Amino acid sequence: MESPAPTTVPPHGVTGWFANRVADVGDMAIAIVASIGDVTLFALRTIGWLFSRRQRRDVLLPNFYQIGVLSLPVVALTGLFIGMVLAVQSYAQFKAIGLQTRLGSVINLSLVRELGPVLAATMLAGRVGSAMAAELGTMRVTEQIDALESMGANPIYYLVVPRFLGCLVLIPTLTIMADFMGVLGGYIYSHGVLGIDYHHYWANSRAYVDAFDFMMGLFKSFFFGAAIALVSCHHGFHCDHGAQGVGRAATNAFVHSFVLILILDLFLGIGLNNVHDIFRPEGPRRLL
Repeated sequence: MESPAPTTVPPHGVTGWFANRVADVGDMAIAIVASIGDVTLFALRTIGWLFSRRQRRDVLLPNFYQIGVLSLPVVALTGLFIGMVLAVQSYAQFKAIGLQTRLGSVINLSLVRELGPVLAATMLAGRVGSAMAAELGTMRVTEQIDALESMGANPIYYLVVPRFLGCLVLIPTLTIMADFMGVLGGYIYSHGVLGIDYHHYWANSRAYVDAFDFMMGLFKSFFFGAAIALVSCHHGFHCDHGAQGVGRAATNAFVHSFVLILILDLFLGIGLNNVHDIFRPEGPRRLL
C-alpha cells in the first residue's frame, strides 16, 4: 500500500511579509480611531465642565498670563519678519509684470487670512502646548492628578478648563498682534528698502483687503486655540511613566497640534471661501 503524498506547505516568505504589513496597517488604523475617540471624549468632558461651574479668577489669571502675555514677544517678532520675507519673495515676480505697487495687497491679504492665524497658532503650540503637556505629564507621573481624584476633585475642571479657556480667549489677540507686526514689517521693507511709494502701497491694501478677510483669520484662530489646548492637555493626561514619557508627550503635543492646525486651516479655508463667494458673487478680486 502506497503512503500518501506529503502535503506541500506554501512558502512563508512573501506571504508572511505581506500578512505582517497588512496587520501593521490594521493596528495603526485601530490606534488612530481609538485616539480620535479618546480625544473626542476628553473634549466633551472639558466642554461639559466649562459650562457646569464658574471658574475662579485666581486660577484663570495665571494661565492667561502664561498663555497670552508671555507669548506676545515671540509672536510679534515672528510676524514682523514674516512680513519682510513676503516682501522679499514677492517683489521680483511683481516687478517683472510691472505691479510692484500692488505688493501691499498681496502681503497684507496673505497675512490676515492665512499666515497671521497659522503663525500665531504655531508659536502657541510650540511655546504653550508643549509646556502644558510637559506640566500635566509631570503631574501624572508624580501622581498629583491621582491625588486630586482621591480628594474628590475633578482634574479636568481644575487643570484643563483654565488652560482651554486661556488658549481659546487669547489666541485672537495673538493673531491680531501677528497681523499687525506682519503688515508693519512688510511696509517697512517695501517702502524703506524696495522704495515703493507708501500712498500706492496702502491704497492697494485698502482696495483688496476688507473686513471679511480680517474676520476670517480671527474665526480660524478660535478653532486653532481649542485644538492646541485639547491635544496638549490630552497628551499630558495620558503621559507614560518616566522622564522619557514626559518628553514624548511634549513632543507629540506639538507635532499633533501643528498637523491639526494645518488640517483645520484647509477645511475652514474652503468653507469660508464658499461663504465669501455667496456675499461677493461677482467673483474674486483681481490685481489687473
